[in-house]
Amino acid sequence: MSEPEKNIPDESAGREIPNGGNPAKTREDFDLASIYVSDAQYNRNIYFDTSPQAVRLYLLYNHWLPPILVYFFILVDLFLAIFEEPAIFPLPSWATMLVELLCMLVFTIRLVHYAKVIPRDKFWKDPKNICIICILALTLVDMIIYGALKAANCYAVRWSRVLRPLLLVNVTEGRQLRRAFRSIRNALPQIFYVFLLFIFCVLIFSLMALKLLGKRGLKTVDGAPYFTNYLKVVFDLYVLVTTANSPDVMMPAYNASSAFAIFFIIYILVNTYIFMSVFLAVVLNNYKKYLKEEMRQLVRAKRHKMVRAFAVLQEQREGGAEPVVTQDNWNQLVRLVQPDISNAHRELLWSVSDDKNQGFIGKGAFVQLADLLNIEVITLKSRPHPFNRLCPSVYQSAPSRLLCRLVQHRAFVIVYDLIILVNAVFIGLDEENPMIANSEWVFLALYMLEILLKLYVFEPKAFFSKHSFWNWFDTVIVVAALIATIINSAMKSAGGYTSRQILDIVFILRVLRLIRVVDSIKRFRTIINTLIRIGPAILTFGQLILVVYYIFAMVGMELFKGKVTFYGEDSDDPARAYCGNPLLKGTTFALLGYCKNNFNNVVSSFIVLVELTVVNQWHVLSSGFITVTHASAVIFFILFHIVVVIIIINIFVAFILEAFLMEYSVDKSDLQTSVEKKIDELELSVAQEKLEDNLANAMETIDSDLGTSQSTDNKPALMFKIASKRYRTVDALLQRMFEADLDPEDFAENDEAETSGNFANPAFSSA
Repeated sequence: MSEPEKNIPDESAGREIPNGGNPAKTREDFDLASIYVSDAQYNRNIYFDTSPQAVRLYLLYNHWLPPILVYFFILVDLFLAIFEEPAIFPLPSWATMLVELLCMLVFTIRLVHYAKVIPRDKFWKDPKNICIICILALTLVDMIIYGALKAANCYAVRWSRVLRPLLLVNVTEGRQLRRAFRSIRNALPQIFYVFLLFIFCVLIFSLMALKLLGKRGLKTVDGAPYFTNYLKVVFDLYVLVTTANSPDVMMPAYNASSAFAIFFIIYILVNTYIFMSVFLAVVLNNYKKYLKEEMRQLVRAKRHKMVRAFAVLQEQREGGAEPVVTQDNWNQLVRLVQPDISNAHRELLWSVSDDKNQGFIGKGAFVQLADLLNIEVITLKSRPHPFNRLCPSVYQSAPSRLLCRLVQHRAFVIVYDLIILVNAVFIGLDEENPMIANSEWVFLALYMLEILLKLYVFEPKAFFSKHSFWNWFDTVIVVAALIATIINSAMKSAGGYTSRQILDIVFILRVLRLIRVVDSIKRFRTIINTLIRIGPAILTFGQLILVVYYIFAMVGMELFKGKVTFYGEDSDDPARAYCGNPLLKGTTFALLGYCKNNFNNVVSSFIVLVELTVVNQWHVLSSGFITVTHASAVIFFILFHIVVVIIIINIFVAFILEAFLMEYSVDKSDLQTSVEKKIDELELSVAQEKLEDNLANAMETIDSDLGTSQSTDNKPALMFKIASKRYRTVDALLQRMFEADLDPEDFAENDEAETSGNFANPAFSSA
């Protein structure tokens, strides 16, 4: 089926192609076309120069190593906060600044490289380039000022640290993160009006509470006046929206009269349930609206890139027919775009494009190439079991076949799921009971037996292929638990001593075995598969949270460092009772032992921010820092709550809702269906029962293996299957989410690209 590899002709190759007298394509032609296709595949939207030198620089720019180095040095730059004052591991300021200078040098080289790739006027019009230049310049100025102030023994602040995470947003590869920030920016106008109405409602209710309860002489549980200060009433009722201080804030009024409960119930209904739901609805509506428009522009940009690639490789046909791309040129292009693709996989994609077997394709079929390359096609290899080669008479005997059928039967899986559940019951029982302790050996023996039986039935290389997630998971967990249990038993029997650390490892490994039950329950499997598929997009929001957390952590450390001190459980210092700050004596913050929740280093700052995101007791946390600083410090905590909890978390929820609905309701795309039909036509499809959606399938990517050799004797050496609803890129997932809503004209064949240079980038591309 496959053909020998062909070398790409060099620039000097000048032979004529008989079909229409087209000149042979040069290496530069293939490089330029491969860039267009690769950019379309990964939705890179860079207005690059098409001169041969710029094309070579652009190929180097998109090589896998430079982006990895950039992200590595960005992480180094971010992690410098661990060693800077206030530090976990203090280093001299000159040492951290030298490392930061090295990071800045790498960022500058990357930026200069980018400037060599695109036209100069486009470079200076791109806001993300200006932002990176400003970050580097401001950081350098800050380092000079900080060094001078430190040399003069003056107080100095590294204010430029809040700019570090913005590099994650503005590097070329941060387009997903920029899209997330655009989602926030686009949703802000509508959120702003809802938020104004919400604040107005809180202020009105606060005024009513002040007039109703302020003059009644009520006291809080710690003896403070109740609802006598308007600003404090506003803050308490704002906190009540998050339910963090419920029912504490209501109890003094409720104790005075049950009728006052009506006021708080109405307040919670209006602000917690109605307004918070409206926030989510507004965010979801605007998120879908603007993201759909971005996808429309991305699809249009992708099509124009593919049209440009077609224009580079097209050949005129005799008789004035429509231009085409030949199979040879198409194959050489695919080898450049995706070098690791197998000949069989490449020919499968060609047979889908050239469905009439003409040896060439037109523009309409060629434009589909980027989407074809984004479809996960898993190649499955059939190979005989070693036992079948060494002793076929035994392996093919009736008892052996019966054993193989039993192991492959659904009942075998059910039996071991029941064994795992019984093991879970024993794990929860008293470990000191000898019968319970000895039962672990029985369960370990049963798990080892399961692995050995599967190795007998399934070909070992297939069983331990790099994408057989559950097989590796089971084996590693069982073998590690066996080794840890043996070591623990040996140490205990030798000297009556049991290592607490080894025992902890044993307990954790036992509990981890229970996770495998998830794969056996279809509904659980569907949820986990969906999470795996949308995982890259979730990571984008993780980066967004990281950027916001880092900025707030840097600000928080400058505002609150050294204000709260944790003394440790073994300390007998009297200051431990009030966290080292007399202002906290008798406060709820100190009485609840929140001293470790401080901004004295970057790690503890991140933990405090996570606790604030959860919102439980966040008013107690904020009150502690307000007590030791100033009442205006409340702005820091309210701003964090608005940005993270109300805006970012709601946008994250909106994305998860849309992605889950899409995963549950949308079938495979038409292009995926075409690939599957072609696989079926070539009689290279895997049996339907092997297409079952388990977690192993969800984690496979390309080369895998078929299972038992007894079921593969009469099958082809190579077979294929589509990884159901899988996406190579986040953009492919987003395009699939809105594919039904995109206008047909976005895919129309009569969209002509510009005749020279590059097409214009979409309006949002520079954001």
